Amino acid sequence: MEPARPAGNGTEVGPVYRPAFHKDGFPKLEGVETCFDLFEKSCRLFADCPCLGERTVEDGKVGPYRFMTFREVEETVAAVASAYVKLGIKPHDRIGVLGANCKEWMISMQGMNRMSIVCVPLYETLGDTAVEYIIKHSGTRLVVSAGGKLKVLAKALASAPVKATADAGVVYWGAAADADLQALKATGVKVLSWEELVTTGKEAAEAVPVKPAAGDLCTIMYTSGTTGDPKGVMIPHRAVVSTIAGILAFLDFCKEKMGPSDSYLSYLPLAHIFDRVVEELMLSVGGCVGYWQGDIRQLMDDVCALRPTLFAGVPRVFERVYNGVRDKVDHGSFLSRLIFNWAYNRKEYYMKMGYKQDQASIISDLLVFKNVKAKLGGRVRVLVSGSAPLSQQMESFMRVVVGAPFVQGYGLTETCAASFIATPDNPLHIGTVGGPMPATEFRLEAVPELGYFPSSDPPRGEVCIRGPGLFSGYFGNEALTKEATDADGFFHTGDVGELVTDGTLKIIDRKKNIFKLSQGEYIAVEKVENVYKTCAMVEQVWVYGDSHQSCLVGVVVPSHKGLMVWAANNGVSGEYEEVLRSPAARAAVLAAMTATGKAEKLNSLEQVKAITLTPEQFTVENDLMTPSYKLKRAPLLKHFRKQVDAMYAELAEAEAAKKKAAGAPAS
Repeated sequence: MEPARPAGNGTEVGPVYRPAFHKDGFPKLEGVETCFDLFEKSCRLFADCPCLGERTVEDGKVGPYRFMTFREVEETVAAVASAYVKLGIKPHDRIGVLGANCKEWMISMQGMNRMSIVCVPLYETLGDTAVEYIIKHSGTRLVVSAGGKLKVLAKALASAPVKATADAGVVYWGAAADADLQALKATGVKVLSWEELVTTGKEAAEAVPVKPAAGDLCTIMYTSGTTGDPKGVMIPHRAVVSTIAGILAFLDFCKEKMGPSDSYLSYLPLAHIFDRVVEELMLSVGGCVGYWQGDIRQLMDDVCALRPTLFAGVPRVFERVYNGVRDKVDHGSFLSRLIFNWAYNRKEYYMKMGYKQDQASIISDLLVFKNVKAKLGGRVRVLVSGSAPLSQQMESFMRVVVGAPFVQGYGLTETCAASFIATPDNPLHIGTVGGPMPATEFRLEAVPELGYFPSSDPPRGEVCIRGPGLFSGYFGNEALTKEATDADGFFHTGDVGELVTDGTLKIIDRKKNIFKLSQGEYIAVEKVENVYKTCAMVEQVWVYGDSHQSCLVGVVVPSHKGLMVWAANNGVSGEYEEVLRSPAARAAVLAAMTATGKAEKLNSLEQVKAITLTPEQFTVENDLMTPSYKLKRAPLLKHFRKQVDAMYAELAEAEAAKKKAAGAPAS
């Protein structure tokens, strides 16, 4: 293996790594170069298999899933593609899509692939003016939207009109309010319903597909950045197809085969690369995609109705599962806790000995864990967590209780999501994101200011990724593209990784999501937050450190149940928000967090010294989280600036009083 060496900019870089089981070349799919090829091949091989499904609603009651077959979807895709041509949309033009995941979203996108049109996902959760900005920045000519989003769209188009064709500017699916339709038409664009679009395409001569090239743009996906304007990540067809080829090669290595009997519940934003790749993967093997109702409160009901075999989620979702199971155990009888802990310890022991999760302790699964799997539909074969780091404690717990292989992956929009993944049933991979996928090669680059070097033991540095799954640049921003990629073709992720002994990668830091406290110590804030999220009293937590201060502070959304149980046990009366405002509650939550931090070996500087409790959830809707459920740190600081200042002032007063009591100057 080559030693660490200086890069062109003088910074030390490590050797290039690739997966050992696929080291001689990047995998390919026979006869498939583009997303158009991918879907066309599936429609030919699996014509009569279920493809896209939604739940029926009759008399106000939600029924079972009903599916269109691949043949039916292909016919509708051809009609939509023909309608695009009839409306004057040309190859390489851009069409925006705004709305929650549904079959119309996927069909409209496949119609774009068929005609070499570029898909531009729109989502207002990137900020108040995001839809307006993306439409204007990307030069979108047509927008396909959910009827419920027309109000947002009308507001955006009033100041950023689409480069409309002579015939249409907006197509909408589902119900739409008359007032929203009128407001939209007042912007000067013609509006068509989804049904009118499909009819237009069916009545027109079927357009001959314009097959895209592998390097042509498939989509411009605007990233949910935590500051500044969204960045348009240009993803070519080659990147999506190469990523799917890599996933299938990895599944083959794991002796897992997916096919028409598999299903996936689509609820993560289809406008985000994680869900987009998983849906394309499922369709490529003839599996089906069932779309959720769009209500997070009904998600588990949708899970039970679809009974998916593949479940992809983000840490926020799995945190809810973890906290739900832990809460039920903690508040159960002594006997039920005894049985659970016995079953958990027994299964965990045999999994660490190398047994697969379904063979480690059949009696534990039958007695206890079958109920957890049943809540996920009972058929799930693989669970994948991505988008953000998952704490090691939570990952270890989920691997034992969910009744199926549970793995953590890693990737970015710029790397088409699936860059690294842990191997199922390998206990050494807990706490890591696994090894590189077959379409990925990577190296580590030194971060001298943080003390990370590829030549250290273990090797550490910024994770830099290269391969066919990489984006082709930032739309309209060549300077940013050059800043993010180097002369060797590596994309600089901004994440700091450590190579574990078996060659897997562990994400240990973030170049930018760090705080340098006044004494010169650096704090990796995501590591701290991941520890605190395992505390039974914590629902959500944001940790902040000011470079002029010597300690961390935090804003916490307490666990409703945990807080109310504490209140009942400590004679504190009132509703949740009333209890939350009491100083005793704040002290109790801080004490619980401190105990959790000590148990997880946070050092003193990594522990928050003061907290503020809030009933307000950090959500995508209030702009405190990104659509991929990462904390938006700049908006959080702006939102809680007064509370942060108050906490630091309170700590300063306490320190001054302490010094005064000790007879020292209170400077």
